[in-house]
Amino acid sequence: MDGTSGGLPFVWAPEYRMDIGPHVFPTQKYHEVKEALLGEGTLRSEDLNRPEPALRASLVRVHTPDYLEKVMTGRFLPADEARLELPFSTELREAFLLSCGGTTLAGRLALANGRAAAHIGGGFHHGFADHGEGFCLLNDVAVGVQELRTEGRIRRVAVVDLDLHHGNGTAAIFRDEPDVFTFSMHEEQNYPLVKPPGDLDVGLEFGVGDEGYLALLEEALPRVLDDHRPELVYYLAGADPFVEDQLGGLRLTLEGLRARDRLVLGMCRDREIPVATLTAGGYARRLADTVEIHCNTIREARARFE
Repeated sequence: MDGTSGGLPFVWAPEYRMDIGPHVFPTQKYHEVKEALLGEGTLRSEDLNRPEPALRASLVRVHTPDYLEKVMTGRFLPADEARLELPFSTELREAFLLSCGGTTLAGRLALANGRAAAHIGGGFHHGFADHGEGFCLLNDVAVGVQELRTEGRIRRVAVVDLDLHHGNGTAAIFRDEPDVFTFSMHEEQNYPLVKPPGDLDVGLEFGVGDEGYLALLEEALPRVLDDHRPELVYYLAGADPFVEDQLGGLRLTLEGLRARDRLVLGMCRDREIPVATLTAGGYARRLADTVEIHCNTIREARARFE
């Protein structure tokens, strides 16, 4: 499918729901988001695009050969797993390879239709060139950006990262890439401890709620979209700024997060900038809340762009 007709194209793979044992990261959310949106008719089965695993040629544009060797052979040390905060397995590796392919595909689909595409997955922004951390084995965002640029589809890209946590891996990877604008709005006194500077970082104090968050976002976004003039936006629509998230201290409501999505997607639409949405983080006490927040992002993408 080329994404130029029909409904909102979306990307998903059943392998995203991987077994990582008892963990705060709810991998079953990907399946539940897909099922909810298909069930209500927001998405259509004929608009589903299954990704292919990213190839080494794509991965090596972002990750070092030594680190890729470690990933592909499974030679993870206990210290590597401790930094990753996930148990390494073949299943985990395959899910991340698919996620890298999925984020690339979502970007292609958004460019093809000139509007938007949704990846029910992706947003693993803590992956560095030479290591994984913070639940992020590979950095699918960086892989997607570099693949699309290498293919000649785009030159200027913006990463709008509204996950609760600073996008440290993405910022570090693109530190010397003037055509890739990295914008992160995050809780400042939260993981990661070291935050490599991106092109625009907005660090929020503990307890910021809907009104303060949306005011800062409305002020910052034109600096990303108008000054950089990207040809594609990758939007990390994390669910973890939610007031009931287990890993965060921001106080956004379900309604506030949906207003955030509406603001980002509306500004992109008004400027005719294609956008690919990624789910990124989300660790609410109730899985249903995380699922609803991710669903709302895709509902808003359909409403803004169809």
